[in-house]
Amino acid sequence: MTVSILSRRRFLIGTAAAAGGFSLGFHLPFAAQAQERNAILPEVNAWVLIHPDDTVVVRIARSEMGQGTLTGLAQLVAEELECDWSKVTTEYPTPGESLRRNRIWGNFSTGGSRGIRESHEYVRQGGATAREMLVAAAATLWKVPVQECSAANSVITHNPSGRTVTYGAVASLAAHMQPPANVPLKDPKDWKIAGKPLPRLDTRDKLTGKQVYGVDLQLPGMLNASIKACPVFGGKVASFDAAAVSGMPGVRKVVQVDETAVAVVADTWWQAHSALNALPIVWDEGPNTNVSSETIAAMLREGLDAEEAVVGTAIGDVRAALAESAKVVTATYSFPYQAHATMEPMNATARYTTDKCEVWVPTQNGETSLVAAAEASGLPMEQCEVYKLHLGGGFGRRGAYQEYVRQAVRLAKEFAGTPVKLIWSREEDMLHGAYHPVTQCRLRAAIDKQGNVSAFHMRISGQSILWSLRAEVRETGRDPAVFQGLNDGGAEGAFGYTIPNLLIDHAMRNPPVPPGFWRGVNLNQNALYVECFIDELAHEAGIDPLELRRKLLVNHTNHLAVLDAVAERIGWEKPAGNGIHRGLAQIMGFGSYVAAAAEVSVTDGQLKIHRIVAATDPGYIVNPAQAERQVEGSFVYGLSACLFGECTINGGRVEQENFDTYEVMRMDQMPAVETILMPSGNFWGGVGEPTIAVAGPAVLNAVFAATGKRIRQLPLKNNSLGV
Repeated sequence: MTVSILSRRRFLIGTAAAAGGFSLGFHLPFAAQAQERNAILPEVNAWVLIHPDDTVVVRIARSEMGQGTLTGLAQLVAEELECDWSKVTTEYPTPGESLRRNRIWGNFSTGGSRGIRESHEYVRQGGATAREMLVAAAATLWKVPVQECSAANSVITHNPSGRTVTYGAVASLAAHMQPPANVPLKDPKDWKIAGKPLPRLDTRDKLTGKQVYGVDLQLPGMLNASIKACPVFGGKVASFDAAAVSGMPGVRKVVQVDETAVAVVADTWWQAHSALNALPIVWDEGPNTNVSSETIAAMLREGLDAEEAVVGTAIGDVRAALAESAKVVTATYSFPYQAHATMEPMNATARYTTDKCEVWVPTQNGETSLVAAAEASGLPMEQCEVYKLHLGGGFGRRGAYQEYVRQAVRLAKEFAGTPVKLIWSREEDMLHGAYHPVTQCRLRAAIDKQGNVSAFHMRISGQSILWSLRAEVRETGRDPAVFQGLNDGGAEGAFGYTIPNLLIDHAMRNPPVPPGFWRGVNLNQNALYVECFIDELAHEAGIDPLELRRKLLVNHTNHLAVLDAVAERIGWEKPAGNGIHRGLAQIMGFGSYVAAAAEVSVTDGQLKIHRIVAATDPGYIVNPAQAERQVEGSFVYGLSACLFGECTINGGRVEQENFDTYEVMRMDQMPAVETILMPSGNFWGGVGEPTIAVAGPAVLNAVFAATGKRIRQLPLKNNSLGV
């Protein structure tokens, strides 16, 4: 996989050059249709467009990939707009148009559970400003003071006379009003649309099949492409025999896309893929043919003992406290590579001419896709455009890494003026991911005679995701993302346990397998390492695991609150049913506090997870029903990783190529999940990712309670639970 480092300077230069002008790109196949529509329907402001029939179009810059961000952000805008929710719909603005308007829609990136928590304020402001402009338009129409008018449910009322007018009737006039400054936002306690469990706006189209994903997109005259890159990381194309497949049905051209890949372009995707499979290709496999899971594990083990490591958190003198302690507990854990395994494989459709490049793509970051399109086309950024489509799963794969966009553009350049849709096969998707990073972790702790944890050293050895993306990480060797959930305070992911001597450090070791942002990112393994080891310490000290956590969390009330909530709901203080055993875990990540309690049984070496109770405190919740579904869905991902998830390396390549060898949870394997939503206010946290991290440790701690066996190397399927 080729990683392109986004140049901040180039991005800003492109932004400045593209500023000015107005031609909003809508979520339609062709920009001309969008411009025609916009000419008929002037916008109230960048966030709100209102039809004469009072239909409200809310523009959402973040991406929808099943997590409900589109509906949640629309709720926030509609709340401040005081509109009729039954008439709300949404559309994506384009990143090119955003650049031309000085990035008026803000950040297009959708990842790290930031879709709502980092845009809630300015989208609410957009709705509130549009409301005031509509009210001002009505007051102007009636020639009355604006203070005498109010808005509710898409209707403006002149309070003294009782006269009313709908939003649709004054929207055109409102578009010419001066936007007010500093419009106050509602107190969340007064919300009527936001904060309510409203149905999602995209459900109907998904149920009826109307929803168009990237793999569904059809454009007039479109060609289709399938691609194959060298399966060995770092390898490239040596040669291929295009003549061997040029006569196959539908084949238009065989193209070497870059040093690493070859594609076939044909009338249909199956024709392209069939020809590609028949194409004789000789690979130059490069320097990594001796890389394996075993050699990578040895590299990481060396990092556990290395003298040099980057410090994340340091409190007190850990080494002295460990040396002086009468009882030191040590354990080593490991976490494997994992694939994103999105249901929709990577794809993009591109159309290129000498003066315009357009891309239709399911992307988690439209701006990054735009940069990739500009780089691949060789055109200035202002001559490129990206039209976002809903994603059939993202999980981090469709964010920073945009090689499929570059590939589609390069193929489109071979057929100027003709759209070319590139779809990766499932095998290509598995073999060329940006995998959850592989790490090992050694933990050492001192326990005094009273059962107090007096020292705690956590050494992480493994990959840095940001090393390939940020120059400062390569210069300093410090990747802040490695320490998710382990920080000494802060709003993103604070280590909740109070321990007088604490050291958390990282020995960076980067094998040639590319790492990427995988849903939950580094919080996943960090929570598992810490929470399983805390459980070990409790048993070594002869203390109930809940009581030890309560003691260590005494100064961290939000952490403790979610932990107590799951313990109470699961009935921790009461005996479990016959053969049922329990485990706990808690963590803070992505700005939220989460905890889980699991009930499992192990019979004849076979694990059954009966029940999961999960609590989350994200500060505020925009849609409780969707938040509950996100928590429940996160356990599918988290348990899949814990029980089955593993990409192994042999000969410098991934061995798993499809779902027959890369397992995920099936419906009959999923336990019942009970969600406790407990927003405490005063901060905004994420929902879609944090609870993934507590799935594994809660279950593994319950497995220990059931069997007396500690599972320290994931996935669990590689461990025997029998006698």
